[in-house]
Amino acid sequence: MSNFMICVNAVVPIFLLIATGYGAKRAGFIREEEIPRMNAVAFKVFMPLMCFYNLYNSNLSSAVRPGLIAFAVLGVLAAYALSLCYAVLFVRQRNRKGVVIQGIYRSNFLIIGFPFAAGLVGEMDLGVVAVLSAIVVPIFNVLAVVTLEAYNGKTPEIRKLLFEIVKNPLIQGSVVGIVFLAAGIRLPASVEKAVGDLSGIASPLLLFLLGAFFKLGGFRAHIPELMAVCLGRLVVIPALALSAAVWLGFRGIEFVTLLGIFASSTAANSFTMAQQMGGDPDLAGDIVVLTSALCSFTLFAWSLLFKQMGIY
Repeated sequence: MSNFMICVNAVVPIFLLIATGYGAKRAGFIREEEIPRMNAVAFKVFMPLMCFYNLYNSNLSSAVRPGLIAFAVLGVLAAYALSLCYAVLFVRQRNRKGVVIQGIYRSNFLIIGFPFAAGLVGEMDLGVVAVLSAIVVPIFNVLAVVTLEAYNGKTPEIRKLLFEIVKNPLIQGSVVGIVFLAAGIRLPASVEKAVGDLSGIASPLLLFLLGAFFKLGGFRAHIPELMAVCLGRLVVIPALALSAAVWLGFRGIEFVTLLGIFASSTAANSFTMAQQMGGDPDLAGDIVVLTSALCSFTLFAWSLLFKQMGIY
């Protein structure tokens, strides 16, 4: 039950923030037409700062494990390839293809997977988790930009696609964070605190806006896509990736980190990116809400299964 409570304690705050946003809209404190502008602020200001700050505070020298990094990267790329194949073959509406792909391959590692892994192994081993987040999350972001640009209803052009990747705020924030980390550049204490405070706004604001955008009854319009995404994100991808990890001999903190990457729900900021980049925002929001609701139970099941096997 301790593993289950870890999942619950990670997921319940997310739903409280979503419920607050929904309640604020219902009470008239925020109007629906204001949400896209607020999402743009989150996308262009707070999310890049969050990407930068997570990388800026990583400690690559103490927890770099090449085998683990290689497996995580290849696993994410394999999950992306599977989700791409599914969307190309079975999703008809163009602006839903990118959203479905993103929903299946892109996990909520920072908001759910990271605290879940931390709760299982304790504070002393978090260097490995931080390093993986610094590598995997930017890959998630790059793939999301490429996918949403390719399926935003316009004919994709390679030059324009590369330009959109370069100018994407999340990519820019990640690149600057990597430069600061690699060069050993440290911000003045006052600036660092301000950046940290601003980066901390991103996740709560994203979830608040998701709640404000959410419409009850919208699930019925997306049942086939939601079933496919939930099955892929919470069952198929974890089963394949974690079975491979066990077979290759990953144990302890390494396996727990992979559990957080491959078995958590769809990333919360996928909703914001979909809305800002021409995807179907209704479907993207429903995916985040439903996978977040179900992942506490699926994470519990996966963690219990592998705990009984003595993997960690």
